[in-house]
Amino acid sequence: MKSFSLPVFVARQQNYLLTEYTVGTMLVPIFTLKLNHKINPRMVTVGKFDGVHPCLTAATQAGKVFIHNPHARGQKPVAHRLSQSTQDSDISLLNINQAVTCLTAGTLGPNTTGDTLLVGSQTNLLAYDVHDNADIFYTEVSDGANAIVLGKLGDIPNPLAIIGGNCALQGFDFEGNDHFWTLLEKITAVTGDNVRSLVLCDFTGDGKNELLVGSEDFDIRVFKEDELVSEMTENESKNHAMSIHAFDLNADGVVELITGWSNGKIDARSDRTGEVIFKDNFSSSVAGVVEGDYRSCAVTRGQFRGYLPASKDLKGNLMDSSVEQDLIRELSQRRQNLLLELRNYEENAKGVSETNKTIIRAVLIFAEGIFEGESHVVHPSVQNLSGCVQVPIVPPKDIPVDLHIKAFVGGKTSTQFHVFEITRQLPRFSMYDITVDSSAAPPTGRVTFSINDRPQRVVMWLNQNFLLPEGVESPDITLNSLRGGGLLSISMASSGQITLTTDDIDLAGDLVQSLASFLAIEDLSAEADFPGYFEELRTTLTEVDEFHSVHQKLTAAMADHSNYIRNMLVQAEDARLMGEMTTMKKRYRELYDLNRDLVNEYKIRSNNHNALLACLKSVNQAIQRAGRLRVGKPKNQVIAACRDAIKSNNVNALFRIMRAGAASS
Repeated sequence: MKSFSLPVFVARQQNYLLTEYTVGTMLVPIFTLKLNHKINPRMVTVGKFDGVHPCLTAATQAGKVFIHNPHARGQKPVAHRLSQSTQDSDISLLNINQAVTCLTAGTLGPNTTGDTLLVGSQTNLLAYDVHDNADIFYTEVSDGANAIVLGKLGDIPNPLAIIGGNCALQGFDFEGNDHFWTLLEKITAVTGDNVRSLVLCDFTGDGKNELLVGSEDFDIRVFKEDELVSEMTENESKNHAMSIHAFDLNADGVVELITGWSNGKIDARSDRTGEVIFKDNFSSSVAGVVEGDYRSCAVTRGQFRGYLPASKDLKGNLMDSSVEQDLIRELSQRRQNLLLELRNYEENAKGVSETNKTIIRAVLIFAEGIFEGESHVVHPSVQNLSGCVQVPIVPPKDIPVDLHIKAFVGGKTSTQFHVFEITRQLPRFSMYDITVDSSAAPPTGRVTFSINDRPQRVVMWLNQNFLLPEGVESPDITLNSLRGGGLLSISMASSGQITLTTDDIDLAGDLVQSLASFLAIEDLSAEADFPGYFEELRTTLTEVDEFHSVHQKLTAAMADHSNYIRNMLVQAEDARLMGEMTTMKKRYRELYDLNRDLVNEYKIRSNNHNALLACLKSVNQAIQRAGRLRVGKPKNQVIAACRDAIKSNNVNALFRIMRAGAASS
């Protein structure tokens, strides 16, 4: 049989079907595969575990990993973690015995036959040799494993299994031991929020891979080994991209961006125009998009789909002659619709000219991250129809927002309305008003830094990034936050020193990053003091110490109880063998009480652990916020120095670094 390289789209449904589509003059299916497993989103990969044949691999919601391997049909794996599926001879099941949170496959070590399968959970990372059916290593990941990527990073010579967890990144070599951390501790990085996605790629174009990290706060951060080199912020969206992949689907020599969405939609877009050249739909969320040289076969059930790329003679054309006829009919229908719109336009124009009054019948606004469902529709009641409609817009974060507005306008007696479309962008800091409440208390937080630029350039930045009724002419300005009060003051001295005064450390960091980007400043050091926030952080650090102390005491108590249980079991078994039923019953009653106490202690330990993680997340975010008050090398130095202060438990040094920068240490 002939084998092909194709992208495979995996739907998250009860039953799964793999369908490969070949392209003659259009996409048609040539094989199907059924699997009765529910697949976790973003946990699909293809691995050559024997070094030759690709195997479709995915995590199920039952705490298992299935491996589809039609190349080893009839071969039964030896008993270990891997077992044969009772429903399909081509499928093996890897028992993880806990919820799988991430999964990938690739070359990790030098002594393995083929690809290594990496499976993460909230407590451990398993590196597994599927071909030899053996563990390579099984190690604890204290911050959890929400995402995983395998490959080379920067100048580090060997591939790494990089894990993204709760506000942290970890890297493991093929041995997965503590000695690795001693050698390459620099790879450990702190992120602003829980990591949800990881990608290795040459972001800077220097021929070496950088690490792109996506987190729950909708930020994308780029790390060059341990150095943070770039940050981007995205809006929250109604439908999420579950998986993306680059693949030349239409044989034009240029890869397309193939995206699987949470609503089941799949589309392939041109990288040059953004045009959708192919699309399809599943009835449920897409779990993953992968590519492999997969051999065709004929099975009867399931919900996977495979798409064979077009032949080279098509040169990008995925449509046949019947599609061309459909296009002609579509264009004809559009022509009729346009003629109808023209007649309605002429009638509306006549009615408006007679009454000289227009009304807005409805307004549709599309803006990501602003409205629930991404769009907002206003239908004024008949009694309130007028030529003006006011819609409150409240951006939740300080990022630019594109507003796409459609207004239905016509006369009061019109039955057909004009549709006026307009696109406007709200500036990044649009939620700050120049009208200041005189009764508001002055802020106590501030950040101070110096620039070598003219005041007029700062004024230009203010006018472009704030929604001001009239353009300001001075860099000295005081604004009022519309999200809940609080003042923001910006001032610039003749020496070039700029002072930002606000109690919101996040806002201060956003302002520093925005101004530095506008003025093309690569390195910027600063002094900062946020008394209220630093006091909260000091309280959090105290709680961390308390939670650690409680954790140690609970762990010691559980160890004592475990030893007591072992002794009690021995005594109960001895009593049974000696026929002393009364003593045996007494010991088992005591065991029952001990077990109940252990369960209660576990609940306390679990609650303590969750509270500790929340505090550590706050500490990590505080370090990130301190870094965002600087730019370039000073930023990275502050983050590294703060981490060192945390490791050495030097709280006073931590606050000195946050205030004055890494130079103070």
